Order: sequence, then structure tokens, then C-alpha cells
Amino acid sequence: MAGTDTPRRRVQAHRLKRHHATAAPQPPRGAQADAVIDCGWGRLIFAHTFTDAGALIEALRSEGADRRDIAFYVRDPQVLLAQAPQELFLDPSHSYRLDLATYRVAPRRRKGFHIRRLTTREDAEAVNAIYAQRKMVPVPPEFFWSQRDGRKLTVLVAEDAETGAILGSVMGVDHARAFDDPERGSSLWCLAVSPQAPHAGLGESLVRRLAEHFKGRGAAFMDLSVLHDNDQAIALYEKLGLRRVPVFALKRRNVINEKLYSGPDPAEGLNPYARIIVDEARRRGIHVAVTDAEAGLFRLTHGGRVIRCREALSDLTSAVALSICDDKRATRRIVEGAGVRVPEQLTEDSPAARADFLERHGSLVVKPARGEQGRGVAVGLTTPEEVEAAVEAARALCPEVVVEECFTGEDLRLLIIDYRLVAAAIRRPARVVGDGRATVRALIETQSRRRAAATDGESRIPLDAETERCVADAGFGLDDVPPEGREITVRKAANLHTGGTIHDVTDTVHPVLARAAVDAARAIEIPVTGIDLMVKAPDQPDYVFIEANERPGLANHEPQPTAKRFIDLLFPLTVPPPAQRALHNKETS
Repeated sequence: MAGTDTPRRRVQAHRLKRHHATAAPQPPRGAQADAVIDCGWGRLIFAHTFTDAGALIEALRSEGADRRDIAFYVRDPQVLLAQAPQELFLDPSHSYRLDLATYRVAPRRRKGFHIRRLTTREDAEAVNAIYAQRKMVPVPPEFFWSQRDGRKLTVLVAEDAETGAILGSVMGVDHARAFDDPERGSSLWCLAVSPQAPHAGLGESLVRRLAEHFKGRGAAFMDLSVLHDNDQAIALYEKLGLRRVPVFALKRRNVINEKLYSGPDPAEGLNPYARIIVDEARRRGIHVAVTDAEAGLFRLTHGGRVIRCREALSDLTSAVALSICDDKRATRRIVEGAGVRVPEQLTEDSPAARADFLERHGSLVVKPARGEQGRGVAVGLTTPEEVEAAVEAARALCPEVVVEECFTGEDLRLLIIDYRLVAAAIRRPARVVGDGRATVRALIETQSRRRAAATDGESRIPLDAETERCVADAGFGLDDVPPEGREITVRKAANLHTGGTIHDVTDTVHPVLARAAVDAARAIEIPVTGIDLMVKAPDQPDYVFIEANERPGLANHEPQPTAKRFIDLLFPLTVPPPAQRALHNKETS
């Protein structure tokens, strides 16, 4: 009979009760129930403090816009996923734990930088800039500022000892203070190091300092979560003695997390310079068809308008403008005719003429008349032998070679879109800093790996004759061990593809420099270009024109709105009316 309480039904009921008991997360005894802490980038939800699965799911559902909540210490994630399979996903990360009772402090501190707590609004803005470089969720600067004296969250920064620049950051959570954790745990979040940092060991130093901070507070362990394919970070954590633990995390499906749960990306294989444009186009409902991912070629379609692109080079750039940019001699003549200042250039092709030219100027630049990405460019040549060697190297890439005076100063890239300045940045040549143990070659390889990882392989420091020359100019060979703290410039040309770094100066660039860049773009009649100037300083009017790039890397200037302005140019009807009014007001003010 249906309602009869048989022994078999009693056994089944007992099993079901036992299953429910084990499936439901059990909070630690004495801990605060339903514990959640705001970390700025999102909320850290301590799942093991929730007794009700529905409450945990609702907590994840209440995620704020443009935030990234994480439910950590999830027991039986399959039970939660079964209740909200369209909303939640299992984070594809590994969890690691450092036993602070057995942790040993590093025998020596690295020089060239120091670790301290975040203390100023400038610190907060610098950390956000690193987050942007690393494609991480930004944190409102006021949040960082409000937490500077907090006890639950600890934010540490790595500061360059010479320049004061913020090179990295890490965030830690004290579980005892966050939710009265009886296990006295702690956790590490948001470890980020600038891809342009010259010092080795920044990540390791930040992790160690945070571990020592929590150990001093009496914490028993420090946990962290790392994506399963982040091989560099995993290698660091295992080197420091962290061990895998069976801890799971759940996240809510959103735009930020989409790549973690949506499977293979249809634009897989695009480099960062193409992807930044494709992502912005998709956000606006513009159809994207990738025609050749390896070459960065794609087609954009919206409302019957079709535009082909190769990264930032589009159908809107004419073949004539392209040919002008391709020939550095023609570019120079065109912009000089528009009143843009240019360096003196040698017109005669002979060793004797080059020697006389060198004697007159003291330092020269040699580059192929055609080419890109800094290939064949030699800067700061001071002897006839160096000049002739550079000429031969340039001729291997292009029969015509440009020889011009070397203007002492900084390399300034100005991004012009639709004949407006969108971004400006100082580009600095690749450099390494000695640690007293590694050879110059090893330091270069380490820095090159960091730059490659941050740019999807687009930026590397080549170990070629030009690098050897620059290292020799500093008084070292590639296999020498420089003293700790000694900085060595390993390339003279500040090209990003050869390991150079970029530093935003959009808000401080001098109006004369901005006008020169716009005038050069108008003279060439190119709607999207990167204008390179050599300047005394970005806030001073002195400059000389170097070259115009027809395919500038928009991703290099984040967080400036480069992709937005590019899509505005290509598809003006997709610009929201408020943005149109704001742009109009800016132009007429």
C-alpha cells in the first residue's frame, strides 16, 4: 500500500536523510554564519559557513554589476550546480595551502624594491593600472582607501626603491577577523605584477611577505586559488612549499567569467591587438567573422556596413596612406611639408659620408626604409664600426637604409584616431636589473618570458647582435653576473615588440606634441595611426618626428578607450547618444 511504513521505506528514508546531511555544507563550530566579505573586485563568499544551499545560491545571484564574486570552500559543488545549472559554474582552478607553522622566512631580501601596505590614493590607482594590464577586474580606488586601516583585508604593494613606482600588489584576507574562523585560516587573492617590472622575484616576495604577515598574526595556514593553466604561478607556489588541497570554488556566469565556462572561443588565436577590437565590436552587437586569426584578420558587419580589419588597420586607411607609412623617407618628406619637425637625415650612401655625418652629430640612428616592429633598428650608434654593422643588418631587411641624427630624449607614441588624440605613452627600452646571482642572459630570458606572458607572445627581448652590443655598451657580456641592483639597458630602441615598456602620459602630454601628431596624421591622410616622436619630456614642447605606424597596437594603451574610439570611427551609429553628446561638447569647448 502506498502509505505503509515498511522496513524498506524506513531504510530508504534514513539513506536520504544521511545524503542530505552530507550534501549540505557544515559551518565550522563557532564561526559566523553566512559569512561574506567585500574585496572591491567582488565578494568572497565563505561557502562552508552556509547551512542552507538556497541561501548560498541567492548570495551568488546578488552579485553586483561588473563584479566577480567567488564562493570558496564549497562542499559538494555538484549539489549546488544541480539547483542552478544555468547560473553557476565550477571554477576551473586549483586550490593550494601553505602551512604557516612550518613556513620558513626567506634567507635574504631582494634589493631594488620593498614591500609595504597600500597607504595612498595614488597607490590604489597604480594597483588598478596593473589590474588593467593583467585583464583583472578593477577596484574602486575609494574602496582601497577605505580599507587601508582595516583588519580583515590586507593589501600589500611592491614599490621600486629608486623611482617609487608601484610594480605589483597582493590582497590577503584574515579569516579569524572576517568570520571568527576557529581554524585560524587566511587566504591570498589578486596577486598581480606589472608585466613591465624590471626586477625578478616580485611575485615571490609579495607572497612571502603576506605569509609572514599572517604568520605573525597567528594564522595556521594561507590558502589561494589559481587557474589550472597558469603554469608560471603554479610553479611559484609549489616552489614556496604550497600543496594542493581539495577545495572548490563556484562562480556566477557573467561577461567577466564567460571564457571560463563557454568552451572554445570562436576568435581563439587572435592576438591581443585584434582581440581588443573584436571584443568591443561584440559588445555593441556588431557581427564578427575571423578570416585569418594568425594574421589578425577579421570582418565586421553591422546594418549593411562591412569593414575588413587587420588589427587596427582597416578599409578606412587608403592604399596611398599605407604606402606612405611603409616608406620612412616618404613619410618624413610628407610630414615635414606640413610643418612637423624632423631630424636631419643623411642623403648620401657611402661609409665616408656616414663617418662625416657621425662626427657632426655624435650619435646616429640606422633603420631600414621599410619595415615594422622595430626590426633592423639600431639607436645610439657612436662609432663608424657600429654604424656600418647596423647598415649591413638593416640592408638584410630592406635595400634602402635610413641614417639620421639621434635626438636625445624619450620615445613618445601618440595614438590618433579620427584625427583626435586618444592616448599618449612614453615607450622605454627593455632593461634588466641584476640580482647578484643570475647572468645577463638569464635575466633577459626571465624578463622576456614575463613580457611574452603579458602580451600573448607579442613582446620578447631578442638575444641578437643588437642586444649584445647594448649589453657590451653597459660594460657586460651576456654570461656575466651583474651586481645586485645594477640596471642594464639591453635594447636602445624602445619598441614594444622587442621587450620595451609603455607608460601612459595621456593626461600630461603637451598640446604642441598633440598638435604635431594630429598634423602628421592629416598630412598622411590616415584616420588611425601611431605617431612616434622623440621628446625631451612629454610635458614639454621640444620634439622631432620619427615615424608613423599604420597598424598601432590599441591594447598597449589600456585602460585608455582605444578600442571604443576605433569602433566609433568604423560604426558611428553604434555610439550611444550620451557618448555622442559628450564627444561633441569636448570638441566645441
